[in-house]
Amino acid sequence: MNEQIHIPKETLSRAHGQIQSVIDNIETVIVGKHECVELVVLALLARGHVLIEDVPGVGKTSLVSALAKSVDCGFRRIQFTPDLMPSDVTGFSVYNQKSGEFEFRAGGVMSNLVLADEINRASAKTQASLLEAMQERQVTVDSHTYTLEEPFMVLATQNPLESFGTYPLPDAQIDRFLLKLSMGYPSIEEERRIIHDGRASKKSIRPVISREDVVRLSAAADSVFVDESVERYIVEITAATRTHAGITLGISPRGSIALYSASKALALMRGRDYVLPDDIKYLTPSVLAHRITLSSEAKLNHTRPEALIAEIVDGIAIPV
Repeated sequence: MNEQIHIPKETLSRAHGQIQSVIDNIETVIVGKHECVELVVLALLARGHVLIEDVPGVGKTSLVSALAKSVDCGFRRIQFTPDLMPSDVTGFSVYNQKSGEFEFRAGGVMSNLVLADEINRASAKTQASLLEAMQERQVTVDSHTYTLEEPFMVLATQNPLESFGTYPLPDAQIDRFLLKLSMGYPSIEEERRIIHDGRASKKSIRPVISREDVVRLSAAADSVFVDESVERYIVEITAATRTHAGITLGISPRGSIALYSASKALALMRGRDYVLPDDIKYLTPSVLAHRITLSSEAKLNHTRPEALIAEIVDGIAIPV
């Protein structure tokens, strides 16, 4: 039986305040997308990666840039193009004639926060160069393994409408993203605010927490309590996707672990040291929907993965 270890109230309060300061700071640039902002910050706390898929011009790159500027740590942007090589991502060895030895030149992934912009424009070979970094938090070049510094997070963007010159992400890579988000268009008033003070707000944004703060917040999220009944609730949801008639490929244990980690980070964000079943229900669309493969019939009926996940969640008893 799980034994709850309470996080001191002062620690919870300080963590909640720091998390809220990051959210508020990002929202000086990103207008009207509170849920997206919260989820991106949550992924940072949960040591996860984020895939943002939406039409051009709605603020995908601006959201990532605002997060990077809110945290005082390393940030690199990799513009994924058809001619991008795996060595541009991971790094490569160069022979130094003076020393007579090979020297390692770090690639774009060797940072804390990495923006993989328009990730589906690069070849499958280049996309695959991110797999080890995303899963193992390390990079292997010429038989040498380099550990990536914490925090490490990949935030990828892609355009769902454009097919010419793009390479769809394989299921194995999509499964490595903790969350998949879509920002959507702003309202008329939100768009008016964006065009009025968009550039000025981007220039004025400054870091509000340090790299060490992020590491401490992630450690605090790890300490959040999850009752056995809630753990079983998570597993029942993911297991149900493996037998659903509308799904040909269900969610693997990696998806269960992702939902478990994300729920702990959400609880900390809400100022709690324990996870509620409502946390699980809230996160299932963003954490699970991109991990399932629909059946041919579901695709013909234009069924959305989020709708199937919601149907599964509604059919499972909530633990009391």
